[in-house]
Amino acid sequence: MNQVFFTGSGSESNDTVLRMVRHYWAAKEKPEKFNIISRRNGYHGSTVAGASLGGMKPMHQQGGLPIPGIVHIDQPYWYGEGADLSPEAFGIKAAQALESAILDLGEDNVAAFIAEPIQGAGGVVIPPETYWPEIKRILAKYDILLVVDEVICGFGRTGEWFGTDLYGLEPDLMPIAKGMTSGYMPMGGVIVSDRVSAVLEEKGGEFYHGYTYSGHPVAAAVALENLRIIKEKKLIEYVRDDIGPYLQERWQALASHPLVGEARGVGLVGALELVKDKATRTRFDSELGVGGICRDMSVENGLVMRAVGDTMIISPPLVITREEVEELIAKAELALDLTLEKIRSLS
Repeated sequence: MNQVFFTGSGSESNDTVLRMVRHYWAAKEKPEKFNIISRRNGYHGSTVAGASLGGMKPMHQQGGLPIPGIVHIDQPYWYGEGADLSPEAFGIKAAQALESAILDLGEDNVAAFIAEPIQGAGGVVIPPETYWPEIKRILAKYDILLVVDEVICGFGRTGEWFGTDLYGLEPDLMPIAKGMTSGYMPMGGVIVSDRVSAVLEEKGGEFYHGYTYSGHPVAAAVALENLRIIKEKKLIEYVRDDIGPYLQERWQALASHPLVGEARGVGLVGALELVKDKATRTRFDSELGVGGICRDMSVENGLVMRAVGDTMIISPPLVITREEVEELIAKAELALDLTLEKIRSLS
C-alpha cells in the first residue's frame, strides 16, 4: 500500500472511499459494480456518504439516509446478538451474512465491503476469532474490494500499528485519521493498495475529487512529528506488551460487578455491558437510561467513560501508566456502584 489520498477527517476519508471504489470499477469498465456492503451499527463518519456507509439508525433518520447503493448486514456482536450460539459459531454466522448479501445483490453488482476491525462508536464490538477469516474466505471467492476503516483502531490502539495487522487483513483501501496526528491537528487519508492505484493511474484518467485542506502542510508536519514520537517512545510496543495487557487484566475484574454482564477489550479499548440479569443477558428498560446514568456518574468523578446505549466504553491515551490504569479502574468501579445505587432508588 504505497499511495495515500489525504483528507481532513475520517468522514472525508470515507466519502473518498465511496467515490474511489465506484471510480475504480468504472475504470475497469464495470460501472454496474456499484453497491457497497456495510454493517448495522458500524460507524464511518457523519457526512452524507459517511453516515450512509455507517449503519446507525438514528443517523439515518435525519436526512433521508442511507443514499442508494449501500446495503447493511448484521454486525458480529456476540454478546448482544449471539443468542445461544458459541462465539465461534456466531462469528461464522455473522460473516456468512456477507455472502448472502452478495448473492442477493449479484456478485457483478457489488463493489466493496467496508468494516471496522473492531467497531468503536458502536460499542467496542470485538468480532469472534472466526469472523475475519471467514470474511476473507468470502471476499477471496468473489471479485469484491475490502475497505478496512482504521480511523479508530489505527496507530496503536490495539497494540499493533493497525487493526489490519491484528487480524491479518489485506485491505484494498484503508481510511485513516485521528491517530495520525493524535488529534492535535485535523488530518485524515485513504491508504490505497497498489492493486487499486494501478487501475486508477492507468485507466481512471483524472479523479475529480479533492478537499481544500488535503495534505495541509501544518497538519502534515504535526503528523510526521507525532509518528516520530510514537516510534521513538516505542508506544506501539508499550501498548502491545505492557500497558494493554495490564489494562485488560484489570478491566476484566469489573466483570464481577453486579451490573456488568461482560467486560471485553483489546489493547487500550474496552467495553462493559450493563445488564439487569447476568445469567440471561437481560437488559434494563431503555427508558431507565442506565448507560446515561453511568456516564454521568463517571464524568462527575473524573473519568471519561462513554455510553453507547447501556454499553460503557473507554479509549484511554497510549501513554497511560499503570498507576493511571488503577485510577481508571477505581473510578469505573465507583461509577458502577453509584449507578446501581441510583437504579435501586428509582425502583
